[in-house]
Amino acid sequence: MDTTKNRKNFNILKRILFILIQCTWGLGATAMGFLYFLANIRCPLRFYRGAIETQWKNGMMGLSLGLFIFTPSCDYDNRHEVDNYNRTKVHEYGHCFQSILLGPFYLFVGIISTSWAMIPFFYKLRERRNIPYTACFVESWASRWGELVTGEEAFWG
Repeated sequence: MDTTKNRKNFNILKRILFILIQCTWGLGATAMGFLYFLANIRCPLRFYRGAIETQWKNGMMGLSLGLFIFTPSCDYDNRHEVDNYNRTKVHEYGHCFQSILLGPFYLFVGIISTSWAMIPFFYKLRERRNIPYTACFVESWASRWGELVTGEEAFWG
């Protein structure tokens, strides 16, 4: 048998399962992601390992909601921005696997993650004490899983 063909078929099967699980067990997050997707429909779009990735104009913030990941747009001529973009994409993809594992309970990851990212107290705490964003357990978990499933380097800042 042709191992290249078998590997390709296996990758297609993995992507189909990824989409199926996100649209059933992860339906709540995927539905919210679809609304964000519609709100950003004019932004660049691509598929990343079964997820629908939108490059939005939201600073350096990434977001993952079920089947949808949102990554910051970047200047492809700036190597630092490209590295940040790629690492953020891997991190957000790691959140997709939290959604697969937790399904409707992924909401709790979202609450913790959003609080850690956006509540001024936590933002100032991270700045004042030089605490990395991934010091929060749901964020380090996302980066770890993103690296595990993609083999690429995730955001750890």
